[in-house]
Amino acid sequence: MNSPAPHTFTVQLHDTDAAGVMFFAHLFRHAHDAYEGLMAEVGYPLDELIRNDEPRLPLVHAEADFLRPIRHGDRIEVHARVSDLAERHFTLTSDFLRDGERVASCTTKHVAATENGAVALPSGLAERLQDICPRLG
Repeated sequence: MNSPAPHTFTVQLHDTDAAGVMFFAHLFRHAHDAYEGLMAEVGYPLDELIRNDEPRLPLVHAEADFLRPIRHGDRIEVHARVSDLAERHFTLTSDFLRDGERVASCTTKHVAATENGAVALPSGLAERLQDICPRLG
């Protein structure tokens, strides 16, 4: 498998703030939608992980860079990719593109965990994440 398909959306009025640009927290909501799509694409849909009582993948760190204003009506593609992979965690970088130009990016770090703390990523998941990001191998 190569790069996962991008998540696309049109910025809705409710995504914007009083200044007419995307409210900062909504960037993470759309990044999370891309994350859910990526996980489904690699065969690990989050709803099944939760339902099957697999280790959870909570977010433990998030940061964002806003490079250009994102406004109501903009058509955005979110390209999520694995930028770090370790035994117990992975980091996704999501690039937000408008007409091919990067207008924002964010990173989110996810740790495999149970009620007792951090655990190893399920081996199949680690393999699939490495498959979509072979440069990490």
